[in-house]
Amino acid sequence: MGGWFRKKINTVGDYKGLKMRLGNNLARKVVVRAGTTAVLTPAAEIYAVLERGVIDAAEWVGPHDDMKLGLHRTARYYYYPGWHEPGTMSEFGFNKKAYEALPVDLRRTLDHAAAAVQVYGLTDFHAKNAIALERLKTEFKGKVEIIQFPVPVLRDLKKLAVEVVKEESEKTPMARKVHASFTKFQALVGPWDRVAEGAYHQFVAP
Repeated sequence: MGGWFRKKINTVGDYKGLKMRLGNNLARKVVVRAGTTAVLTPAAEIYAVLERGVIDAAEWVGPHDDMKLGLHRTARYYYYPGWHEPGTMSEFGFNKKAYEALPVDLRRTLDHAAAAVQVYGLTDFHAKNAIALERLKTEFKGKVEIIQFPVPVLRDLKKLAVEVVKEESEKTPMARKVHASFTKFQALVGPWDRVAEGAYHQFVAP
């Protein structure tokens, strides 16, 4: 999700002057270019600072975790999509040398565990967020408005995001390598996503 806002966002200019909590470092740099003061508030403090108006907007995770923090009781407008972080990767890290020293069967066990962390986590939250979104629509009808960002706002944010990512990608050789690889794969998979998931959800799914 794009976050909880105390006022409506009609144009990218509405970001100007806002104080917003964002966890993603690249996203913070994007909204700063739009005129926002971006802050990194710990999870336990988001409710209090948003409820008191110390900040004007906050992004956390999605409906399930946001409701656990009570954010639906602090700001009326809940925007989507999460343009700044469309997908989350879970991590299960361990020492490479220690991993390579293990017997093959134990390495395969760790391989499966790493994959399971990602797959099980995504499927679990997919269901939890669906349930939480339905709760927001029914139990909090009239108190919470679930709104899509206007298309011009998303386009303007995308332009700023492209600028930020390009600048960040040029800072180190590794950043350039990662960005080139990601961009190449994105160009490959994008058309398939539009043909498959995009068209399905737009025209077929209820």
